[in-house]
Amino acid sequence: MKLWKKLSMVTVTILSAATLLSGAAVIYRSMEYNRSKTIESGEGQLKSTAYAIGKDLESGILQGYSGVTKNSYLNFIMKKYDASKYILIEDNLVVCNLTPFELANPADERWAETEICSVIQNKGDRYILISGKKVPVAGNVEYKLVFVQDISELYGDMRKQVCYSLWFVLGASAVSVLIIFLLTRRILRPLRELQKAAKEISEGNLTRRADVRTRDEIGTMAAAFNRMAERIEEQVTELSQVAEKRRQMLGSLTHELKTPMTSIIGYSDTLLNVNLKKEQQERALGHIYKECRRLERLSSKLMSLMGLYDNESICPEETSMQELFDQVVSLEEYHLKQKKISLISSCAMGSRRIDRDLFESLLVNLIDNGIKASDEGGVIFLTGQDNVITVRDEGCGIPADEIKRVTEAFYMVDKARSRKEGGCGLGLALCSMIAELHGAKLAIESEVGRGTSVSVIF
Repeated sequence: MKLWKKLSMVTVTILSAATLLSGAAVIYRSMEYNRSKTIESGEGQLKSTAYAIGKDLESGILQGYSGVTKNSYLNFIMKKYDASKYILIEDNLVVCNLTPFELANPADERWAETEICSVIQNKGDRYILISGKKVPVAGNVEYKLVFVQDISELYGDMRKQVCYSLWFVLGASAVSVLIIFLLTRRILRPLRELQKAAKEISEGNLTRRADVRTRDEIGTMAAAFNRMAERIEEQVTELSQVAEKRRQMLGSLTHELKTPMTSIIGYSDTLLNVNLKKEQQERALGHIYKECRRLERLSSKLMSLMGLYDNESICPEETSMQELFDQVVSLEEYHLKQKKISLISSCAMGSRRIDRDLFESLLVNLIDNGIKASDEGGVIFLTGQDNVITVRDEGCGIPADEIKRVTEAFYMVDKARSRKEGGCGLGLALCSMIAELHGAKLAIESEVGRGTSVSVIF
């Protein structure tokens, strides 16, 4: 059963029960009130009539009358006080009864008290109110007056009131059911929208959002749901981009491996099947060694790049930038001497929280690129100031239309020159990834024939 139906049924049940109970309590109190007022009214009439009859009988006028005359006189007195409702008893004998009822026990002790005693008797579908008390008369004769009234109409009205109330409750419940069903369905409409959005997202529509604009708890939940959906879409997009980069990188890797592997296989086959002079053998072995070293560098940089893709966690620590620059200069000293290139370093930066190993790799890669691009006697500048670290060379430069692609894995501007220098097109891809992990970015400026400047901007 759907939630809106459950809520509607529970609400209607509770509302109907509360209405019935409260209605029953009101009807019961109304019935009790009407009955008590009817009894009170009858007792009031009985009290005043008994007092008046007592005054009429106080004079002792009946003492000399015969039985017939006495009864006629009593009937006369009773007719003055609406005799159709009263029964007069003298010494436990009914002497005057002009009511349509017959008293079963005139000697009943309840009517012999000075205080009024009232009872309601049920005779089939009729209800009779009987009230009686002693008539205050001086003398030896005891008189009792009984008030008798048919109050069936009162109970009939009560039954009608109960029926009307019951029909009213049933009608109100039916209307309430309809209204509650409609309101509950409307109130829970945002939940259905959330359900549809969740289903579409689970089926692959990551751009789907829940269109809920209410300001209640459901609206808050919908806003949180949309934020979650946006985050999921971002993460899926990032994963897709990473997967695509890996696919492209593996495709490029396969292509890059063909050249050295072809050379290695070719020279190995020549060494195995052709009688070569010692000088030719050494040359072939040198080519094999060179290509193997190239494969080693390629695999090393590839593993580094793959590691950055797989694990974005870095270990930053407070690092003196001057000490980092000095360490990089020391590491590149031999390489620079081989190419007879000068490195001028200057650092006006203090300390920063960085991963020292990663940043060392970044600067070494940038300087290696500068060395490969420079001729003998060239100069490379390593500077650090404020939030910018720059490596600038005076080498061959990069064409303007290729600057945007140089950070792609395996992309090489001059493939022949890069392979000759031992490059594999992964250096700037590594640098770009390291910079991103530190919240920085690479800015590359270059002009063909005049050199290249690569800046790490925090």
